[in-house]
Amino acid sequence: MSVRTRFAPSPTGYLHVGGARTALFNWLFARHHGGVFVLRVEDTDEARNTDEAKEAIFGGMKWLGLDWDEGPQVGGGFGPYFQSERREIYDRWFAKLVDAGRVYEDGGAWRFRFDRRPVTMHDLVCGEVTIDYRDESNTPDMVVKRSDGSYVFHFVNVVDDLEMRISHVIRGEDHLMNTPKHLQLIEAFGMEAPKYAHIPLILNPDGSKMSKRDEGAAVGDYPRQGFLPSAVVNFIAMLGWSPKNDEEIFSLDELVSRFSLEQVNRAPARFDLEKCQWVNQQHLMRLDAASFAREARPFVEQAGLPIGDSFESVMAAVKDKVRLLTEVPKAVDFLLRDDFSYDDEAMAKAGSNPAVRDVFGKLAGLFDKIDEWSADAAKAALSEAAASAGAKVGQMMFPLRVALTGRGQGPDMADVLNILGKQRSIARVNVFNQKLA
Repeated sequence: MSVRTRFAPSPTGYLHVGGARTALFNWLFARHHGGVFVLRVEDTDEARNTDEAKEAIFGGMKWLGLDWDEGPQVGGGFGPYFQSERREIYDRWFAKLVDAGRVYEDGGAWRFRFDRRPVTMHDLVCGEVTIDYRDESNTPDMVVKRSDGSYVFHFVNVVDDLEMRISHVIRGEDHLMNTPKHLQLIEAFGMEAPKYAHIPLILNPDGSKMSKRDEGAAVGDYPRQGFLPSAVVNFIAMLGWSPKNDEEIFSLDELVSRFSLEQVNRAPARFDLEKCQWVNQQHLMRLDAASFAREARPFVEQAGLPIGDSFESVMAAVKDKVRLLTEVPKAVDFLLRDDFSYDDEAMAKAGSNPAVRDVFGKLAGLFDKIDEWSADAAKAALSEAAASAGAKVGQMMFPLRVALTGRGQGPDMADVLNILGKQRSIARVNVFNQKLA
């Protein structure tokens, strides 16, 4: 049987991280098995559906790299892919239930007549689950068509899965108890049911269920906050799935090759934004200098910083120092412009050594004598200035950092010296001396 999975969001708001995780697991499973991933839109709630929400879902999935083989914008042989356009299909399947005597009218609505027996489902994650339909007080017959003529979720969901020949339904555990209802409907239609896999809920760090209002819930926020899509996909994949070893950092291709439903955890997953930021840092570190510069550039430009000819070298100097792309402007502002501020605490610490004034009073002149500028040549000049003042060169490295960057930490000093060059380094030492006076 060929694998066909689907993601069926309702366009009533932004793409939630839980929905993105469901889409990802379906996408990974389909790609791992060389199957088809379908996107269909459950847009029958006209009062709550919006075009903005629809675009947010499509845009979020595209940003994550989750392309779909069938669905809106790409077409396919089992459309239309919006539920609002499938009324004739639902009417046709409803007529089958009428002909089979499995529905009856009740106050204008139509109910599906359950077969009064235990129904057992075999879930690929949760195992065996049984619902006993013999007690009608606990399991009343299900409304499938409302009095206004519209169909309920359980009916259209089942019809769409059957019509679109979905082989595997991978969805949140909150749907687990709905599945026996769906199995009864599928049996009434005389069709074969897809295989079901219900994935664990996502909880906040405190154990509460993650809602749309919680931090980190909206996928649309991640690009603005400086996350890479590969990192967010990596992090979301680990919310409920594990490769069964200590590896944590994966590319999208690596996830495709590793993913299986057998490795989906039964226990709820805990969302941890700090961990997501750490994963992002690992993905940033994996980028080559040119790719990092390309990703960081919009954030640097938005901060109003000049790009300059040495932009890629500047980016390479801080690539391994930031967790988020939003941190890049602050990490490089002193390298891209000369009108930066000096940290008061760092200045106080730099000037606390009595030898600093003597050493740095000589340093600008020694820098000026360097014919071929390099970090090694600059450090040799610092060593000479320190020796003439009877100071240890190691004690002068921190003041040098503050003199050239205005802060007590940052990129490697060799990178700073090479990027700034001779004249800018001399000018900054002179400014530093003025501040010490």
